[in-house]
Amino acid sequence: MSDLLAARSQMAVSLAFHIVFAVIGIGMPVLMVIAERRWLVTRDPHYLELARRWAKGTAILFAVGAVSGTVLSFELGLLWPGFMEFAGPIIGMPFSLEGFAFFMEAIFLGIYLYGWDRISERAHLRAGVLVAVSGALSGVFVVIANAWMNAPTGFTLVNGVATGIDPLQALQTPAAFPQALHMTLAAYAATGFGAAGIHAAMLLRQPANAFHQRGLRVALLMAIPAALLQPLSGHHSAGFVAATQPAKFAAMESLFETQAAAPLLLGGWPDPARREVRYGVEIPGALSFLATNDFGATVPGLDRVPREDWPNVRVTHVAFQVMVACGVVMILAGLVGWRALAQRDDLAEHRRLLQLLVVATPLGFVATEAGWVVTEVGRQPWVIQGVLRTADAVTPMPGLIVPFLGFTALYVLLAVAVVWLLRRQILSAPHATEWRRRHEPTTRGATHE
Repeated sequence: MSDLLAARSQMAVSLAFHIVFAVIGIGMPVLMVIAERRWLVTRDPHYLELARRWAKGTAILFAVGAVSGTVLSFELGLLWPGFMEFAGPIIGMPFSLEGFAFFMEAIFLGIYLYGWDRISERAHLRAGVLVAVSGALSGVFVVIANAWMNAPTGFTLVNGVATGIDPLQALQTPAAFPQALHMTLAAYAATGFGAAGIHAAMLLRQPANAFHQRGLRVALLMAIPAALLQPLSGHHSAGFVAATQPAKFAAMESLFETQAAAPLLLGGWPDPARREVRYGVEIPGALSFLATNDFGATVPGLDRVPREDWPNVRVTHVAFQVMVACGVVMILAGLVGWRALAQRDDLAEHRRLLQLLVVATPLGFVATEAGWVVTEVGRQPWVIQGVLRTADAVTPMPGLIVPFLGFTALYVLLAVAVVWLLRRQILSAPHATEWRRRHEPTTRGATHE
């Protein structure tokens, strides 16, 4: 393994590990705030129990995310000194703001965890809201830094040197809005369906468990809007990528030849050497519409890009297909769940919905990982689009396979510890018989609730 490949692999593993906790760090505080708000309105103790348990889960995942995020910060400097030397003065601001938001999140999470019965209920709820807001802002600022790598602004390139640096203009890179919106919605959908799937699985075993019924409803309140809005966000992002990164867009759909009324490809296995795709299903004109809102528009293919500037077409194409497929299943689950909620049905009686939600449990995270593969692999061979090649940014230090293997082992150990802790949290949830006394009909047909 070359040192460049080892450095890229280490960053890929670190990002793939960290992004799971980043996503949950954005979505989970929203769930605990909704649950606490429902408790304040209804005084139903199940919502209080949900808020407390989700807060504990947030704390566990926040701690692991802080560790993996710190590792990533070191890796940026140690593995990619060429990148940091060039980009540091330009995009230091979003990283600084991300750090500020992170500390705000940590402070208010501490207040939320230890403030039960110590501060007023209203102040406690506001602390939870600030955790949710600062968590979302933390993610947005990191995404802005990545967006700048895809559409760099805020400087003038003179003989390979950045001059006239304007950090505020860099912060306003045109890729910021589509990427931040797409990623934030993805975080809410992934966390929402992740939580919904767990409660759905428990309801399949314990249909009368009121704790899981309420947990499922709260999770769907966040997951459904995010899943249904995500296609609009995705369409907007695709149009931006088509306009600014045509090689990435062509690789996403394995479009080797420039075409008018270009078809959207479902599935398929690209063969870059022969410039063809096998086994795919084409939807005529749909790719042109995705890129330009015009079914007959011409979409540039990879034939307009020098061969040495092509990204890995197979990886980019497959990752894009996986992301879209996961999104379609979540949209379907969202529509079915929306219908059940609108009709005020007992969700525990919808076994097909519960089974669909169980299937959808990991899909949001799979889609997020696949989306970042599209973003990062699709930009290659550039670390900063059109400005700095990845090979020119890596450290000259040899033997990079050693830290790659070491950090991979560390992440495996951390993942095992997190799964064990979360499993304890889930399995220790109130048992069905504990809650049935409050919600099941009595022998006279009344309820205790």
